[in-house]
Amino acid sequence: MALDYLLLDVFTRERLQGNPLAVVLHADGLRDKQMQAVAQEFNLSETVFLQKPAVERNSAAVRIFTPSQELPFAGHPTIGAAVVLGLANKANAVRIEEKIGLITALFERVDKQSGEARFTLPRLPEQVAPAADRFAIALALGIDADEVGCGPFKPAVYSAGNIFHLVPVRDAGVLARIERNYGVWGQAFPHGRQSVYVFTQTPDEPNTDLAARMFSPGMGMSEDPGTGSAAAALIGLLAAHETTADGQVDLMLRQGQEMGRLCRIEIQMRKKNDVLDHGAIGGHAIIVGEGRLMLD
Repeated sequence: MALDYLLLDVFTRERLQGNPLAVVLHADGLRDKQMQAVAQEFNLSETVFLQKPAVERNSAAVRIFTPSQELPFAGHPTIGAAVVLGLANKANAVRIEEKIGLITALFERVDKQSGEARFTLPRLPEQVAPAADRFAIALALGIDADEVGCGPFKPAVYSAGNIFHLVPVRDAGVLARIERNYGVWGQAFPHGRQSVYVFTQTPDEPNTDLAARMFSPGMGMSEDPGTGSAAAALIGLLAAHETTADGQVDLMLRQGQEMGRLCRIEIQMRKKNDVLDHGAIGGHAIIVGEGRLMLD
């Protein structure tokens, strides 16, 4: 069996920046164990497998694997898959079947190897558990307890398909000098896959509203450069503190700068009668390579 694949950088306009992604094409003949083994072989944060959709009018079915497990939903694989499908089909909208449900993404071509996609969240974020106290959180992140919190934001646990512990910190300086203490990680972050999205506001950075870092030992990731599903969860906390009761807010978040893999993630949320009724994640992706898997 030989399968073609593409390598993309997601949440960036520049090659060798952003979050790398492998997209395996025409993967219908692969069994689950084979897909997991291929994801281990690539050893990227996620690998996407494109298959024929269950419903003919949809663009593709997508399976998403980390090196250790399958995910029902993830943001940068969705953006990358949408750009690949948009370029291949010359379409301005793609419909992707994921384990979490059907996702519709709008697509705009930049050139023959890159484009921008934005998808509506298949599930709006909701708070799913209480957060640990700030002293436990600070100990796990190697910062001071009085550095936990930013503006109106306090730690919380949200999910838009994947559970994240959301931790606001005082400023970008605190964000940059986090030193993880895995000895107490599980006590501070016990829910889901122990995934943590640390974020802060960035009033002094032009064209950037928020900065974040994501750590997930439960997913086998020391740190991830750009995490759309975490940004999706963050929309829930942002909306809870958004003072506008009706209307749309668009924000730009940076992630991965501390890793030398800058990602820029577009966040969109809309409230009606002071209730979140729409969320979306967007970004650019660019093809950086192609190849063939020899699995016989």
